[in-house]
Amino acid sequence: MSTKDYRSKTVDELAKTLQELLKERFTLRMQRGAGLNPKPHLFAINKKNIARLKTVIREKK
Repeated sequence: MSTKDYRSKTVDELAKTLQELLKERFTLRMQRGAGLNPKPHLFAINKKNIARLKTVIREKK
């Protein structure tokens, strides 16, 4: 999602989305640990989305 999409949501919706992204990051890490080798670019995309989301939440507070 883009920053514009995040800014149109409420803080509660953003918190829910943040939890989903954190679960996805955990899943990717577990897959890598288990030797399944998920696509490496997914880690960077997930990390950037989490940072974007945290920034928007901070702006709204």
